[in-house]
Amino acid sequence: MARDAPLMVIDGAGVVVEWSRQAEELLGHAAGEVVGRPATGLIRATPAASGHAVGCGLVALWHRCGHAVSADLRMRPLLREDGSAAWAVLQAAADEDRASGVCAAVLEALFTQAPFALYILDPTLRIAACNAAAQAMCHEVPEQIVGRRLSDVYDFPASDDVRSILRDVLESGASPSEHVVCFYARNAPEAGCTARLSAFRLEDRQGTIRGVAVSVVDVTQREQARARSRIVDAVRERVGRTLDVVGTCQDLVETLVPGFADVAVVEVVDALMHGQDPPLSPLGRDVPLRRAAFRSSGGEQQVQAHPIGDVRSLPYSTPFAQTLTDLKPRVVALDDKPSWLAADPERARAIRASGVRTLLVAPLTLRGTVLGLLSLYRTKRGDCFEEQEVGLVMELAAHTAVCLDHARRFALEYATAATIQRHMLAPSQASQTGIQTARLLVPGAQGAGGCFDALSLPGARTALVIGEIAGEGIHAAASMGQVRTAVQTLVSLDLEPDELLARLNDTATGLARERAALPDDDPLRRQPLTATAMYAIYDPLSRTCSIARAGHPPPVLVHLEGTTEILDVPNGPPLGSADGTPFAKTTVSLPEGSVLAFYTTSLVSALSSNGPDGLDSLRRLLVRERRSLQDICDDVANRLAKDAPTGDAVLLLARTGGFPADQVATWDLADQPEAVGKVRTHTRHRLATWGVDDETADTTELIVSELVTNAIRYGAPPVWLRLILDRTLTCEVHDSSPSAPHLRHARTVDEGGRGLFISAQLSEDWGVRYTSDAGGKTVWAEQALVRADL
Repeated sequence: MARDAPLMVIDGAGVVVEWSRQAEELLGHAAGEVVGRPATGLIRATPAASGHAVGCGLVALWHRCGHAVSADLRMRPLLREDGSAAWAVLQAAADEDRASGVCAAVLEALFTQAPFALYILDPTLRIAACNAAAQAMCHEVPEQIVGRRLSDVYDFPASDDVRSILRDVLESGASPSEHVVCFYARNAPEAGCTARLSAFRLEDRQGTIRGVAVSVVDVTQREQARARSRIVDAVRERVGRTLDVVGTCQDLVETLVPGFADVAVVEVVDALMHGQDPPLSPLGRDVPLRRAAFRSSGGEQQVQAHPIGDVRSLPYSTPFAQTLTDLKPRVVALDDKPSWLAADPERARAIRASGVRTLLVAPLTLRGTVLGLLSLYRTKRGDCFEEQEVGLVMELAAHTAVCLDHARRFALEYATAATIQRHMLAPSQASQTGIQTARLLVPGAQGAGGCFDALSLPGARTALVIGEIAGEGIHAAASMGQVRTAVQTLVSLDLEPDELLARLNDTATGLARERAALPDDDPLRRQPLTATAMYAIYDPLSRTCSIARAGHPPPVLVHLEGTTEILDVPNGPPLGSADGTPFAKTTVSLPEGSVLAFYTTSLVSALSSNGPDGLDSLRRLLVRERRSLQDICDDVANRLAKDAPTGDAVLLLARTGGFPADQVATWDLADQPEAVGKVRTHTRHRLATWGVDDETADTTELIVSELVTNAIRYGAPPVWLRLILDRTLTCEVHDSSPSAPHLRHARTVDEGGRGLFISAQLSEDWGVRYTSDAGGKTVWAEQALVRADL
């Protein structure tokens, strides 16, 4: 008999219509005993073949004597001579027998011993067979599984995606693919898991599609471990990027929700918000906590117990307060509505409205101090916090506590530096007749480092100064204070801008030497003292401005017609340089109504972040339609509102003006003693015209007499006198001699030598100003002004 000759032929009704000699030898039945009878009495499929694709399988054939004969049979369709269809049953060859034996053993193991679930789906994607692991996974017996769809047995959150995957495998025969899915068995909804689903199409040797095989491997623990690792990485990457307490807390809850919890709340000890030291554990009952951050997977509609920013102490009987007492995390089931909820009605209301089922509360602690509390909630049934997750949350809480402490320390240092800076800056703008000023200070993210001043000088003049100190925090603020004090001292000497910067540089060099002499372990020693400054003096009587700068950006001049110009002011070395490079000043004439803009590099850098070029942006803001100086400062502040500058962004604006001609009187004096009498008469007449009271007029007349006498006697011509009526009454006497007058106490037997001493006693302030441009010196004295008509 040929190898491919059938053992038997069975028609479509399952009746044996042909019986071969080989079948008779194998089973002992003669053809007459079998033909015409159903084949079911002769063939029984083994358990390993149940539910497999039609056309192959290991079967048991019943011998005439009653014992079973195992054989691996093959079936193929056969067209008979009468045109009817039948099935030819063939026995595999010897090599095929060995292969089929291995296949049968594999199938037996897959369906009885495999640790993963295996489902055989028919072409309609209904379950045709499943193994023992599948039955255990879905908590059902085979009779309840066969004939149903996977989505009828399991609850897939993304059931449409699973059906689409299986349909695509059935129709396209795509390469085996793996998908990680979450599901719950419908008979055990509390037993949810995560699984790796793989699917591939089943075809027989003739290419007929028989269905889809699906394997489901439980990877819940692996995915949970991966999720925990991702959470840790995300928190470490995101939390701590900002040195802000509230921002750090908000970053934490946004990282944990919705991937790890459904609701997250962070409450911190209120003292942290002010940079104060956190309290030691255990936390007292009356210590208030501030709700710093809240996040819910339910969005803004989620009910909150308390709003962000709310400050209150925690009821002692709640797990929140208990956690802050013993510093141990707690997992609390909320399905049974525990009694402690009555102690916190608002929180109980929010928990009920949110459908929360479990709570994990963990302390935020560092070195025995309590910084706050982290509360995590889950709303899904059966989704409780596991032991590994508690350890994970404690790790995240420890990282967050360190970040909060860094933010607290920065807040303390920043507040200290800002306080120092605020007290060092001018409390009000200088009030002068010939100039208007406005200022803007936007503190930088790295602390104090910018300063400015508008100081009144004798002779109706105004000193404008701006500077920037490199560094951060309180050290920069302290250095700025030292430099600003030196500036104010030097301004009182009424020095020219270039000379003032030279002396200021000497002061900064000395401060740098002091810093370099600090102990090796002092971090300030490794920070070089670097500062820039610009100093200008505006004289409204001559409408000129003298400017010198030390490493500072040049000022911008806004002309009356609306154009801008960067003034060409020679740049000297930054303050603290010891190379001996001299400073140079530039004097420019300024028409009335011109605007000078002094700024720091931090301001330009901050404007650059919002535009192509910071300096161009500033110039465009300066030339908008004619507005007040304060409006210009407000516009610049609005441009800086998006991002805080790195350093202090400082802007000092000055609009120049002229001085009223009727408030100034000048006389050129002859180099003769008789000139003293004439100038006293002129002074008395002019003071009467200005409405100055008699007492002040008498005092001024005496001061003029003494100063003019000294100029004629000890100075050099030409000599002139100028009276200026401003916020004070100023008397200036100029001569061309560079020799400095000396204030001395005359002896009782001396006939002279008391002139300068008398002038100093009668005036509120006096001084000597040397002018390199005109040469010589000017001695001036100021008096408080009292008008006779008041």
